[in-house]
Amino acid sequence: MARKKVAAKSTELDTKEFFSAISDIEQEKGIPKAYMLEKITQALVAAYKRDHEGITDNVVVDANEEAGTVRMYVKKDVVEEVDNPHTEISLEDAQKALPRAQLGDVLRIEIKPKNFGRIAAQTARQVIIQGMREAERGMIFNEFSSKEHEILTGTVTRVDERNGSVAIRLTSGSEFTDAFLSAGEQVKGEVIHEGDRVRVYVVEVRQATRGPQVLISRTHPGLVKRLFELEVPEIYDGTVQVMSIAREAGSRTKLAVWSDDENVDPIGACVGPRGQRVNAVVEELRGEKVDIIKWSEDPGQYVGAALAPADVISVTELEEGKSCRVVVPDDQLSLAIGKEGQNARLAARLTGYKIDIRPASAPEPPEEETPEKALEDGAADIPEEE
Repeated sequence: MARKKVAAKSTELDTKEFFSAISDIEQEKGIPKAYMLEKITQALVAAYKRDHEGITDNVVVDANEEAGTVRMYVKKDVVEEVDNPHTEISLEDAQKALPRAQLGDVLRIEIKPKNFGRIAAQTARQVIIQGMREAERGMIFNEFSSKEHEILTGTVTRVDERNGSVAIRLTSGSEFTDAFLSAGEQVKGEVIHEGDRVRVYVVEVRQATRGPQVLISRTHPGLVKRLFELEVPEIYDGTVQVMSIAREAGSRTKLAVWSDDENVDPIGACVGPRGQRVNAVVEELRGEKVDIIKWSEDPGQYVGAALAPADVISVTELEEGKSCRVVVPDDQLSLAIGKEGQNARLAARLTGYKIDIRPASAPEPPEEETPEKALEDGAADIPEEE
């Protein structure tokens, strides 16, 4: 019994299917049809140039959706003597193709290279796939770049035991991407497991070779600011402003707030009824302590408030740049300095002032101690306790 012959699947370009595919991509992915056609024609011209040395920019591709055709043409100048056969054609040869041709005319001659349909089909397929990838990356970049300096909630998909980094899948709108939370951007002592839902701060969104790269953090001061915005309506609507933040993630944060509305207590607004608002932020920060202080234009008041919970007797601005000397009661010295100097260090960062803390029993530094030494590195100077 004779076998039934089956026609081999054609690799030639099916123009009807080709234009239909581009229309479907425009509807489903939002990639403009004109963009895809431009990419495909550029790729076809580039492919032809690679195989035909001497061809310049005189090759064009005409993709006509109405006629359902994809054709390639080479444009040649009609001349008496041909110097470059790739760009010129003699008058005699031109009139064979077009009797009305004259010197100086530009003829558009259709190119019908062998296997053009197969090459066109392969090129179109590759460009469509690449174009879809580029467009999808562009949509992801646009979506997530609008979320810079915001908080997003993601799902932990993998924890790398070797370097401690965590892979987190982030979703925004209809788009999603994977980001990596490095060990340095994680709060010390915080344990993250696969499958956990984690809030992260979007520091920056970059265009990388493999697509958008979303840089995230759990230690950034901006995370605290955004958490307060979510919990405190007065911050969200601008009635209360966050003027400065200093943070040592996992341990302590100082937040300076201010309001130009005399009827609004900025600290009270952040604390909330029975401390509900600040407690919600502390819970999200896994118990990190938060000091809320009132910002002031007066450096003395501002620096004094920043050293809370310690009491301050006096604040004196010094001549050496943006620096000051603070005098506290002897029994408040350790509290003002804080454990390992943390309270003084955070106060200095919050205010931008170099702070020299002195006890009331010794308000002036020893004569041999220079102001430069006392204010070294911008940290609070911590005298030895007797």
